[in-house]
Amino acid sequence: MAACKSSAAANDVDLSGLDRAQVELLVEQCILVDENDKVVGFESKKNCHLNANIAGGMLHRAFSVFLFNSKGELLLQQRSKCKITFPECFTNTCCSHPLRVEGEAEEGGQLGVRRAARRKLFQELGIPGDQVPLDQFVFLTRMHYKAESDATWGEHEIDYILLIQRDVCVAPNPNEVMSHRFVSQKDLQELLQQAEAGGSDAIKITPWFKMICETFLFKWWDNLRDLSPFVDLDSIHRMV
Repeated sequence: MAACKSSAAANDVDLSGLDRAQVELLVEQCILVDENDKVVGFESKKNCHLNANIAGGMLHRAFSVFLFNSKGELLLQQRSKCKITFPECFTNTCCSHPLRVEGEAEEGGQLGVRRAARRKLFQELGIPGDQVPLDQFVFLTRMHYKAESDATWGEHEIDYILLIQRDVCVAPNPNEVMSHRFVSQKDLQELLQQAEAGGSDAIKITPWFKMICETFLFKWWDNLRDLSPFVDLDSIHRMV
């Protein structure tokens, strides 16, 4: 499968009203994949997240981290108002992309994704790398999903889902994270219910986090001591 080309209209998108620090990150090179997660090329973060390119089939590799503390509570973050996609939405601990940098395209043992996860946990939440050793991430499965954030921006990803249980120091980057909290299962269920209820002041949840909650999360949460029965190295769950 050939790598998708970005459209001329997408290349002309106006970035002037966006946060400067977030715009600077749009030049990062994401890993393009086909629907079977085979690498087909590289493209800027900007072009990967434009709906005009997503409509043409552009798909990139991503990850979602779920970090639990020793009490079994899940660390959530609320995305900053500065974020280009899904600002102010509550989501799992960390969601981002492996990049075209040394070590992050390595596929054996999901090493590239694990390295990217550790990098972004520090960049977004200030969690030191030595508190999240690569071998402590449990890779559970992959999910293929698509979601629009607004008329211009969206997501289309093969998402690697990683769980880790560690007690960590958290010092969020305010350009990335508006708020954070550790939640119990009951807390999260109440949060999801508030989001579902809607209304002008409704809590917002990222679409990928909602999908994972509805499909997988609570059965994994019940089995943090032994996740081995849930490890699925081969499947890509289609949610598009």
